[in-house]
Parts: sequence; C-alpha cells; structure tokens
Amino acid sequence: MDFEQFKEELASSVKEIMYSKYGMEVEIEARTMEKMNSSYEALTVKPEDSIIGVNLNATALYQQYEKGIDIDVITSKAAELAESALNSRPDFDIDSFKDYSKMKETLTMEVVSAERNAALLETVPHRIMEDMAVVYRFEVNTTTTERGSILVTNQMLDQYGITAEQLHADALIHAPEVKPIVIEGMAQVLAKQMGVEDLEMLGLNIPPEQEQIFVASVEGNVHGAGVIAYQDFMEKASERVGGESFFILPSSIHEILIVPDNGLMDLQHLESMVREVNATTVDPADKLTDNVYHYDAKDKVFELGEKFVERQNSKESKGIEAGEKKSLSAEIKAKKEQIANAPKKEAAALEPKAKEGKVK
Repeated sequence: MDFEQFKEELASSVKEIMYSKYGMEVEIEARTMEKMNSSYEALTVKPEDSIIGVNLNATALYQQYEKGIDIDVITSKAAELAESALNSRPDFDIDSFKDYSKMKETLTMEVVSAERNAALLETVPHRIMEDMAVVYRFEVNTTTTERGSILVTNQMLDQYGITAEQLHADALIHAPEVKPIVIEGMAQVLAKQMGVEDLEMLGLNIPPEQEQIFVASVEGNVHGAGVIAYQDFMEKASERVGGESFFILPSSIHEILIVPDNGLMDLQHLESMVREVNATTVDPADKLTDNVYHYDAKDKVFELGEKFVERQNSKESKGIEAGEKKSLSAEIKAKKEQIANAPKKEAAALEPKAKEGKVK
C-alpha cells in the first residue's frame, strides 16, 4: 500500500486498539510536523476530553512497513507508545499556560539555521541574526522530575494578544534567568567529560590567559547556542577572552565555541574546521550552520566572519586612500610655501639705449 493508504490504516487501527485494549476514546488527526532541521508526517492521538495529545511519526512507521515489518505489529506498538505517552502527559497547569503574564517568566531563546528551517519560521515568531534565526520556547515541567519546552507559535501570539516585539523584549529579560549563560575553557569541559576534577592530571592545567577555545552554553547544555541572542552575551564573552574581539564557531544548536581573535587562527582555517566537524560528528538534527561569525569588541559589531574580513579590508583601503590624498595635499602645500618664501629677484634697472648715428 502507498503512504496515504498506510496512514488511514494506521489511524483506524490505533483508534480501535486504544479503546479495546486501553479503554481510551481518542481522536486522531493527520498533520505535517515541522521540527528544527527536519519535518515529518504525523498522526496526533488525543483523548476526546483533552487538549493535549501525542504525535506518532507516520513517516518513520511507514519506513518500517517498507522494510517488511507486518502492519499489525507496527500498529500495536504505535498504540502502546501513544498510551504510555498520554499517561505521562506534561504535568503543568493548563490554565497557567493560557496566561501569558505567567508564561513569559518561562521564556527561553534558541537559535537555528534560517535556511533549513524556512518552512517552520513561517509559523513561529522569530528574529534573524545573519543566517540564523532566534526562536522562542516556554520551559515547562513535563513530569514531576523532568522539564521540557514548548515552541512559541504565531497562533499563540494571537491567543495571547501580544506582538513578536513584546515577546522578544520579555525573552531578553527572562531567558538569562531561566537558562543562565555558562562560559568555560575547553580544558574545563574536557575534564568534566572525562570525570576528572584535577586538570593537572590530564596536562590541561592551562592558565586562563593562555586558553584559546571557550565553550558557551547554558546549564544543562540543551539548546544552549541560544545564549548568542542574549543582550549581554557579547560583552560577557569578550570579557572572558580578555577584552578582545573573537570568532564564534557554531558547534551545534546546544553550544557555541569562542576563539579569541588574536592572530593565532584565521577565518579560513576556522571555517574548514566547522565544516569538517559538522560533516563528520554533529547529528544533522543538532546542526546549526557551517559558517563562522565574528564579534568586533571595539566597534560592537556581530557579523559573519566573511563580512568582518570585507569590512576590515574596506577600512584598510580607505585608510591607504586617505593617506595618499593627505600626502599629495601636503606636497602641494609644501610647494606653495616654498614658492612664497623664496627670495624675490630684484628687477633689473632699465637704462635708455643711445641712438646709433647714421654714417654718411
């Protein structure tokens, strides 16, 4: 059967199993789910007395069917998954969710690739940062011990009666409180990953002023690349690297790397490094971009690395041109002064010439 027939059969069977086996009367709706860096066709299973449902990935389930797995096995497991998810539905107050004055205190920010998420961005409020987009989430309790997040949509803004500008302003206030910035040296991060507290044991006891790579994220390291959108992030990062300008490498949607712009690494080398890591190490779902960014601590400018290089080259060209004009002007001025100050020649005395006599 084709995909459309499969979805109809899946929906019908899951609905029947949910009632006969689990005693749940549910509604099932087919929809396209736009996720960060990807999308899929889903079946949303929702109890008739609830506004919260669970999504079954119909695209992935159809791939199992194409591999030869019996459809009865697929529908049985899908129903079991739906029942389990519905019984562990988010443990948050629905009435509070309807109240923006309460929900705004849970706002966080995330950055994603604007190009790869173009379809999703049509449905959610966002701000563009070069080739990235800043999107917004509500951080909520999903169980008594775990937390999750809800992506803010344009529909939610309409329901709340607020603008995207107001949402952004509130996020700038609350996101750093909900998810504080964490900036650590790469040596510290590696030591933590290895479960070692003493950096000297690993030969990583690098003085802070000699550290060449820093990792910026949030507590928990989930969607931590969003710190780049915090209003004081650039200043804090610059302070961490000794007040210098710096390059930003998009490690993933969860963290970014900060490299001081001290001449030890050039843009081309950093871009090659980002592309290689993205191609070989980063999960496609977690990929941010292949580009390198730069923050000019003197001019207070955040931009793509290539734009920074162009801007610097333009400054140098203008400086050389201005210098040439200045030199030419100075040379002309000097010539004028030389002529004005030169001693004037005395006018030669003019005496009348004697008339020559005629010879007779």
